[in-house]
Amino acid sequence: MKRITTLFLFILFCGQVFAQGEEVLTPQDTSYWLKELGGGLNLNQAAFSGNWQGGGVNSIALGIYLNGRANYAKDKWSWDNTMDFIYGVVKNKNEETRKSNDRIFLDSKVGYQINDKWNYFFAVNFLSQFAPGYEFPQDAERRLISKFANPAYLTTSLGVEYKPNDEFSLRMSPFSPRWTFVTDRELYLTVPSNYGVEQGETVRTEWLAFSLMADYNKKLSENLSLMVRYQMYANYETLAFNAIDHRLDFGLTAKVSNLVNVSLTSLMIYDLDQDSKIQFSQGLALGIAFKRGNFPEKK
Repeated sequence: MKRITTLFLFILFCGQVFAQGEEVLTPQDTSYWLKELGGGLNLNQAAFSGNWQGGGVNSIALGIYLNGRANYAKDKWSWDNTMDFIYGVVKNKNEETRKSNDRIFLDSKVGYQINDKWNYFFAVNFLSQFAPGYEFPQDAERRLISKFANPAYLTTSLGVEYKPNDEFSLRMSPFSPRWTFVTDRELYLTVPSNYGVEQGETVRTEWLAFSLMADYNKKLSENLSLMVRYQMYANYETLAFNAIDHRLDFGLTAKVSNLVNVSLTSLMIYDLDQDSKIQFSQGLALGIAFKRGNFPEKK
């Protein structure tokens, strides 16, 4: 719970600083920048009396998220930066506190315009999580299976981008080195695959690979927004249909009022270095939210 409290205070602090910065600072050649910072807190709770016959368990769940964008554009050059942080926990009666969500996504891309729809680009992308993750087998102690930088993925990419409008972009990179980090040298004891990193090592380097990222952000109505992000990674050295990594992020947000919204999020991952089957997570939440920025509203 200390991590939750600290992260929540950090979100409030960022929101306050960002808002004050917009009001107090005098812009000096900042017309080339578009900035946005948003975050929120979601709380879910259920309680039942001791004689409740319908079945159920007392529980409380808390989720926090922080999203940010900072984009620069001048002449033919652009620099786009994205940050997505999500963390959540759930506590059921007579059970240990468990994570319900945990995600770190950082992306930075420098582009040079070829024409009104195509760009050259170089990008750096980082994926990981904040806190330890565990398996909870029956009649056995919990087992550590992941934590911060275990695993973590740092991907660089050089290629071309197709961007016909402000809502959709498609990056294609024939040269995309990736580094997979597993800093705990004993994690293989509970995760034999060690996320593709050789046992005893902390980093796996993949130099020759192709990557693709498609990003779609659409304002469906005045109070409803959709986000879809697809990532694909294929190593030339181990190229096979079932060895290609896929990741699909989905988010649907409905604005109830200036401070309240409802969000539906999901994440699907296919990665043989993690599991031979598709992994899936989903969350539905109602909570308070804030957003500050100078991005133009999409109609």
